[in-house]
Amino acid sequence: MSVEFYEQNAEAFFRGSVEADMAAGRQSFAELLKPGDRVLDAGCGSGRDALALSRMGFELTAMEASPRLADLARAHTGLPIRVMTFDQIAWREAFEGVWACASLLHVPRAELPAVMSRIRDALVPGGVWWMSFKYGTEDRDVAGRLFTDLDEAGAAALLAQVGGLDLISTTVTEDGRPERAGERWLVVLCRRA
Repeated sequence: MSVEFYEQNAEAFFRGSVEADMAAGRQSFAELLKPGDRVLDAGCGSGRDALALSRMGFELTAMEASPRLADLARAHTGLPIRVMTFDQIAWREAFEGVWACASLLHVPRAELPAVMSRIRDALVPGGVWWMSFKYGTEDRDVAGRLFTDLDEAGAAALLAQVGGLDLISTTVTEDGRPERAGERWLVVLCRRA
């Protein structure tokens, strides 16, 4: 459902998200990694963060489920962007870090534990994972996009259900796009046990 939305609205989404200021989030993630570490951008959207993380010196792999959005991200970043969905992830201990900015929130709540287990297995033991969700407790369909909202209690319960992940921090942040001021996000930072 959500992939179709991005296929139909790729250019508008790209324009609306490519300049969003995610520098603070990227910095908190990067501080837990070493230069040259392998990072997966899981659901890279416009490629904004893939490009920034690559420029920070990480060995970057980026994936995006929407082929049209992946094309725009490729053109913007000059990086190879794999067209694939979360259920196609089969890496094992391949990354020191995973960046999942506003991407897992489109996974139905019932499917999140299985998807997150796949991503956990892609991390090396001790690997770091940064992810963000719209803040709340609802499951919403907004104009053809599914949103699974999380708050701190929901995130803790989800990590416990997935297992093998140690919570580093949860932070509530404001949206990085000026026209979305007032929208809140939950940032979850964890480490593979």
